[in-house]
Amino acid sequence: MTRIALGLAYRGQDYLGWQSQPGGRTVQDRLEAALSRFADEPIRTVCAGRTDSGVHALNQVVHFDTVRERELFSWVRGVNRYLPADIAVQWSAMPGDSFHARNLARRRRYAYLLLESPVRPSVEFGASGWVFRPLDLSAMQAAAALLVGEHDFSAFRAAECQALSPVKTLYSVHIGRRGAYWRFEFEASAFLHHMVRNLMGVLLAVGQGGRSPAWAGEVLASRSREAAAPTFAPDGLYFLGPRYDEALALPTHTPAMDWLPA
Repeated sequence: MTRIALGLAYRGQDYLGWQSQPGGRTVQDRLEAALSRFADEPIRTVCAGRTDSGVHALNQVVHFDTVRERELFSWVRGVNRYLPADIAVQWSAMPGDSFHARNLARRRRYAYLLLESPVRPSVEFGASGWVFRPLDLSAMQAAAALLVGEHDFSAFRAAECQALSPVKTLYSVHIGRRGAYWRFEFEASAFLHHMVRNLMGVLLAVGQGGRSPAWAGEVLASRSREAAAPTFAPDGLYFLGPRYDEALALPTHTPAMDWLPA
């Protein structure tokens, strides 16, 4: 058996998230069907971070074991032949039999793309979030600074979250703008279910003037989901991928990342 790692990019708009479900309309189901067809054997995958319904990924990392011997480039081109147009393998590697896509990830990164406009998205429908009120950058940065660090993020956790602990380390939050588009980037040790979308809800409530920056710290300290803002839409959320030990030499950048506004 050989362990293979793949980097995957996908648009999540038409899928019920990553994790396999009986109906088969998930990214994992489509990927495993393509892998199994290409390898001519049943293939099961493990991913670095499960994405929700409607959420996209630009460098989702997965691993699987196979007895088939293929050139590395074949795991890219050959599998892509059997994948739908909105899912594509970006790279392949053989990081060793001890590699584990989820357990060895040291950090994970997400970006949220947001349109600020009086008019809703059209061409970018499903690929961008939307607000019609102007946003205050300095206010959002002040609020984000209160959230960075190791904390109990229970106030930003979905009720159905299965994580063993709500304590995570949020290493950074970067907020920038190009034209009408905002980009929020989050890096953490790991994320709770809906954590980024709930962080976005709080930051946008502050940015639109409905709450003061200090309120973000109050929400965090409350450890209560009821104290926070509503969960924001999944449309503009992109999993940028995990970070591993540099010795593994796995790619951290894919061409799709250049598509998002800086």
